[in-house]
Amino acid sequence: MLKKKDIKIYPVEGIKLGSVHSKMYQKRRYDLSIIELCKNTIISGVFTNNKVKAAPVLITQKHIKNKNLKYLIVNAGNANAGTGVQGINDIKKYCKKLSDISSCAFENILIFSTGVIGERIKVDNINKAIPILFKKLKQDNWLNFSKSILTTDTCIKLVSKKIQIKNEPVVITGVAKGSGMIMPNMATMLSFVATNLKISKKELDKMLIRLTEKSYNMITVDGDTSTNDSSILISSGKSKINYKQLNSREKSKFDNCIESIYQELAKKIIKDAEGATKFITINIKKAKNKNIGKNVGMSIANSSLVKTALFAEDPNWGRILSAIGNSNIDKSSISNLEIYIGKYLVFKNNKLYKKYNESLVARYLKNKNIDLNIFLNNGKYNITVWTSDLTYQYIKINAEYRT
Repeated sequence: MLKKKDIKIYPVEGIKLGSVHSKMYQKRRYDLSIIELCKNTIISGVFTNNKVKAAPVLITQKHIKNKNLKYLIVNAGNANAGTGVQGINDIKKYCKKLSDISSCAFENILIFSTGVIGERIKVDNINKAIPILFKKLKQDNWLNFSKSILTTDTCIKLVSKKIQIKNEPVVITGVAKGSGMIMPNMATMLSFVATNLKISKKELDKMLIRLTEKSYNMITVDGDTSTNDSSILISSGKSKINYKQLNSREKSKFDNCIESIYQELAKKIIKDAEGATKFITINIKKAKNKNIGKNVGMSIANSSLVKTALFAEDPNWGRILSAIGNSNIDKSSISNLEIYIGKYLVFKNNKLYKKYNESLVARYLKNKNIDLNIFLNNGKYNITVWTSDLTYQYIKINAEYRT
């Protein structure tokens, strides 16, 4: 687990965080947090496309449309999903406690949960912890917050950067959690990123969709999309400068910085995938369009046969070819297909490459970081997808999750 001295964390002016142990877990650890927002903070969010949405997602999707949002409350250890009307009522009970202390209306609170599905959330535990949370609120509590949202994760996912724009400091700090049940579609498991730069609601919404598509929507561990996936982007507006007033070069500087943060967080999720031993980058080159490129990449990334072969360090290229064939690729495109494992050409002209050397490829697969480069050769679009291998440990972790 990273310590504060191991990473530079830049507080975001106008954002305070507090974390406590509310006994969601028997083990003493942070498991409940609140984020307090300054006046005029702008928030954007994207949420799971799973048709079975958890109670906190249903409420937060409504509340996030409001203009005077003040608090985010986040718990780990219980997803409050599959709990029906009772799950909604439980949220209202502990949010009333938060409202009573802060004089904040229920409609201005966003709620997030992660953990076991189908169990009632411990309302009494949360209610007892809320007064303590207010005493813990500080701008530099990002590290504790990042610890408080973990479930099966083995490490925190936290990235923080500061850049200069118009001679003013612009801070972007973000955390995420996720290790399993990850094939996001509009979001990751849980992600919270904040900046002090002034950004309008319209611009922030566009920005988050673009960032999500280039990061969290390009990762998969096991092909399962959670009931609780939520990704939140916050602009405190405490900077002296406004995004819309930046010139193209300055906007690019900010855009590149925040995109790098989202991609780093996404990669950290894959590197911490349950039981994983390999970090796999799948580069789809020269696709006809982005949709086909992503579909081919995800078909490979979600193939249990490909993932187990890579765990075994077995250059079973036929499994990659089969996964490509199961995608939405045009049948006529197969003749143009080239498959590389690392720098080694494996498949070309509809057959095994004549100079293919399996021993070299097998040696390459002993690396922790593996690249699969797939040339579709029928367009100009390049797409990158990230995934992990599939191991005995993944099965063990998920078989024992509730025991």
